[in-house]
Amino acid sequence: MNEYTFTLDSTFAGERLDKITSELVPELTRSAVQKIIESGGVAVNGITENKKYKCKDGDCVTITVPDAKPLEAEPQDIPLDIVYEDSDLLVVNKPKGMVVHPANGNPDGTLVNALLYHCGDSLSGINGVIRPGIVHRIDKDTSGLLIVAKNDMAHVSLAEQIKEHSFSRAYEAVVYGNIKEDKITVNQPIGRSPKDRKKMAVTLKNSKNATTHFEVLERFGEFTHVRCTLETGRTHQIRVHCAHIGHPVAGDEVYGPKRVITSLHGQCLHAKHIGFVHPRTNEWLEFESELPEYFTSFLNKLKGELHG
Repeated sequence: MNEYTFTLDSTFAGERLDKITSELVPELTRSAVQKIIESGGVAVNGITENKKYKCKDGDCVTITVPDAKPLEAEPQDIPLDIVYEDSDLLVVNKPKGMVVHPANGNPDGTLVNALLYHCGDSLSGINGVIRPGIVHRIDKDTSGLLIVAKNDMAHVSLAEQIKEHSFSRAYEAVVYGNIKEDKITVNQPIGRSPKDRKKMAVTLKNSKNATTHFEVLERFGEFTHVRCTLETGRTHQIRVHCAHIGHPVAGDEVYGPKRVITSLHGQCLHAKHIGFVHPRTNEWLEFESELPEYFTSFLNKLKGELHG
């Protein structure tokens, strides 16, 4: 059990307690903050308060984070493509089709199951659950690089880098249509779709700012090969922004056209680059992943059709 104590200054005056708690302990997710407050784990001047409490200048806030509970997932001996590993973190090249976390419909065979087997007890316990420190996620049918924290120190540092936009991530994708501009930046907020709660959308309601930079690598007439650099990391960000500008990702069954390219078995999207400051050594590390076979085969097919 970890306890944090902060004395607030005037910059926090008038802010809600749940918002301030998230800012003071940034490694906690919003849902974790809500649970801790509801269980009486946050006190102001020695008195437990609810999440809507408006803080004042000089308030003494004490946040008690409970010990991590074991994750209800079994270790499984699943091969991992490990690009880099040390005592604090590892970088994994996730294949298309692998789910990151166990969930309804995918209780096992996930990246978490594989990491539990590979890492044993060397996993971070951020947010109250022992889990293999998944600092950021990529979708089931998106392939590529993913960073995993082995301890809380590494998890906190990496999460803060993502929050400050100093964490570098770039993807490659093949999208429908011919993008005329060589470079384009999409800065549109993303939130739950008002029409379908299972989808994300560009919306002003209950949304967060999202910025994606696109650079054209090659054009194939009806398709364009692009590099997508994330400035923020919202759920389905690249897929939603691509669809918003009229160029959905090829093979995307959720945000693409009804007649999807089934041979791709999901969106043609690969997390190719990742860069970050190592939490312990402060060294800048960068990693690149080769495009997988499904991606290069599709590119070769498009090139053959273009020059055929």
